[in-house]
Amino acid sequence: MSEQGEWSEPAAAAPAVSAAVTPADAADAARLVAFGLQPKLQPARDQEYAELLRRYREDSPFARLADAVAAGLGLVVLEVSPRAGMAVTAAEDSVFAVRMGDYARRTAADSGDRFLHGLAHLAVAAMAFPRPEDLADDGYIGRVTVNGVDAFVRQACRRLEERADEQGMNTDPATDAPGLEAAWRIWVRRSATGATKDARRLAGSTTGIVGKAAAFLTDSGFLQRTGDDNGGTYRTTARYQLQVRDMAGSAAMAELLELGVVPVTDGTASLMPAEDTEDLELVADAGLPFHS
Repeated sequence: MSEQGEWSEPAAAAPAVSAAVTPADAADAARLVAFGLQPKLQPARDQEYAELLRRYREDSPFARLADAVAAGLGLVVLEVSPRAGMAVTAAEDSVFAVRMGDYARRTAADSGDRFLHGLAHLAVAAMAFPRPEDLADDGYIGRVTVNGVDAFVRQACRRLEERADEQGMNTDPATDAPGLEAAWRIWVRRSATGATKDARRLAGSTTGIVGKAAAFLTDSGFLQRTGDDNGGTYRTTARYQLQVRDMAGSAAMAELLELGVVPVTDGTASLMPAEDTEDLELVADAGLPFHS
């Protein structure tokens, strides 16, 4: 009887396990990712978004579920916070990835302008956050202008030309050759504004290219337009800071910053004089906010 009694006693309680994921949980996680794909939406202005962010921070199983939904869509979660919302960026194989060729076509640019559009985006990022401490400070807000970015690139072009002269390499490469050493020759040949009968800047001018980049970044929730001075003035968002942090170690960003052409961060075109720097190898398209 004693043996039978032992067998009849209740088994020891099993360790507590988390509740099974419900369809409602999956829907909420997908909803949070969907909010993250609306870069202009601010959590402070949407109660449901704010509540899902709170749940993400306080409910670990829900956070893992939302991360899994994002990963399944080819998205990388950069940060989940009240300031940035659910900030995501697209992996190269994601359906949400923006490719430079697609961007160039959307800006009505011919194939020869592909690198110039990429350089414009790279320059906006470098000018908005020129120092490591700017990227590290969550409270930092970068400010740029279209004319200021163009002046920044032209100053960098002058520095590259000087470096090429010093090394006896100031030859004229093919216009589609990759790298900043070739890009300066293409950029400086372009008119800064072009000319139309009604004084509008041409889309293919360098300020036109920078303006397209700024408009794209604004539509993507990375910049906010603050005025019309100097071709258009903009301020950075928390989401853009996270995006630039993600690309800050790229060879292209490093080479542009290592030229020593450091802009004043109030968005003006004032520039510090360049100083000699060691050469850095540049991988074509490295670090641009697009996939090849």
